[in-house]
Formats: sequence, structure tokens, C-alpha cells
Amino acid sequence: MNAAPDLSVQLGKVTLKNPVLTASGTCGYAHEYSPFVDLSRLGGFTTKSVTARPRPGNAPQRIVETTGGMLNAIGLANVGVDEFMAVKVPEIATLGTHVFVNVAGHSIDDYVSVCRRVDTAPELSGVELNVSCPNVSDGLMFGTDPGLLRELVGAVRAVVRNGVLIVKLSPNVTDITHMARAAIDGGADALSMVNTFIGMAIDIEKRRPVLANNSGGLSGPAIKPLAVHLVHKVYRDIARDAGIPIIGIGGIRAWEDAAEFLLAGASAVSIGTALYVDPTTPIRIIDGLAAYLTRQGCASVGEIVGAILSPRSGASSTGAEG
Repeated sequence: MNAAPDLSVQLGKVTLKNPVLTASGTCGYAHEYSPFVDLSRLGGFTTKSVTARPRPGNAPQRIVETTGGMLNAIGLANVGVDEFMAVKVPEIATLGTHVFVNVAGHSIDDYVSVCRRVDTAPELSGVELNVSCPNVSDGLMFGTDPGLLRELVGAVRAVVRNGVLIVKLSPNVTDITHMARAAIDGGADALSMVNTFIGMAIDIEKRRPVLANNSGGLSGPAIKPLAVHLVHKVYRDIARDAGIPIIGIGGIRAWEDAAEFLLAGASAVSIGTALYVDPTTPIRIIDGLAAYLTRQGCASVGEIVGAILSPRSGASSTGAEG
């Protein structure tokens, strides 16, 4: 009998037991999700955003279903770093998996102050810089300007000494490779991509936007092909040669979706919107990937990372840009 495939994944100095994480913003700070799933089975958990001060978020309506997806305009509602460190971190210590803290801010000083405090907690494995939220007034400021992003990541890198530094990229840019390069040059250990696409839904009877914020971030199955393409582009053009792992995000509902992202170049995947449909989705994906790797004759998950072939030549794909 063949040995079970090795599902472990390396993100900077952290080794995940498997390549499946939760996406930020979908499961609170972990204890909200833990009654439904044994979190110790996951490769990792990513908290909702934490900011320097508490935020109430945007006014309702803040979530609406769309065809093949969901629009949200939560607006980074969170308890703030003081309560997070005092109340949430002790709960996180009991989970049995790596936990990454999504950090957002209005200024470089905001990001640095929160990341400095988070990095002191041994219960936490790292931070994910949220520079790509489309639901707050300045949520894309750092995520759309390569110079600002490089400066921000460099400043945060100076204070994140113990944990992994992940940068979450926005798809709402002309060329995402410029942002990926800026994040890597600034000192990122890994990239997570992509965040939501800006979208809008209209109530045709009231002739008003459904969301109180007018627009929001589109997630779910509708964005998966777009996200897979962007992951492959960044992997092929930058991340592969730089040795920087990518966490693929966008519409993943089943192990087959996760396998697509891995073949495109992601080393790990995050599950978000699907958790609202079935909280056990990550467990099913872990089991499905293990079975798939066995059928493929792979000894480890790393063997399929970036292993997409050209449909014409059988060689590594260069992708179509036009």
C-alpha cells in the first residue's frame, strides 16, 4: 500500500500540516467557527481584520447574494487590537492550528502599531496585511500604488520578526504583477490572492443600490476563473523565481477548485464564501486533495504546485494575455 501523500506546506518559517486555510472575514476570530469544525485539522485559520481602534463597519444592508456569488460591504467591523489581544488571543491558543491575523489600517503608523503588538503573541503565526479592501473609503490606497505598498510592507517587515508576513493583493488594479513585485521587494514572505472584485447590485423596484455602501466586494464561484488566472500570472512572472508562496483565494467550493489553484501556482488555498453554505467545506477539500494526489501518484502536494501544462505542447504554460 502506498504511503499517504505529504500535504504539508511551507509559508516562510511556518509549516502548515496541509494547504487549506480559512479566508479572512468569514469566520470572525475562530471561536465563532470552532463549534462546526475541528479547527486542528486545518492548515491554518485567518482572522477577520483587526485595526488599531474598534470599528462599527458600514451601515446595513451589508451583504447580498448575487448570481454565482456574494457582495459584501462590511467595512472592516472589528473589536480593535486592544480587545483582540486581551480576549481573542487566549481563545486562539486552544485551536491547535496556525492562526494568521488580518491587519488593516488607514496609515502606515496604524499598520505598524497593530503588527508590532500582534507579533509579540506566541499563539499567532503571522499577519496578513489587508491592503485590498474595497469596502472602506481608503481601503485600496496601499493596494493600488506599488510605491506606497513597498513602503508599507517594508515598515511592517521591520516590526514583524517572529511571525510570517503575508500580503493580500487586490485584483482591482491594471497589472497585479506590479503590486506583487512591490510586496516581495518590501519583504513579504507570502502573497494571498485575490481579494474581492468591486461590484454592485441594484434593487430595480426601489431604483437604489441594494448595499448601503452602493458597491461592495464580489466573492464566490463567479470570480474563480479570474482568480485562478491572476494566481498563475503572478506565479509564472514573479513568485516562482522569487521563491515566494501564494495562497490562492476565490470561489473555492470543492477539492477540484483547490487543485486548480495549486496547479496554477498556489502553494495553499483559503476558503471563504463556501463556508456560509457548508462550514465543513475545508475538511472535504483536505480529504479530496489527499485522494487526488494518491491517484496522481504524487508523494507530496508540492509536486502539483505550478504543474499546469500547455494544452498544445505539453510544456509549462505561458498563458494568454490578449
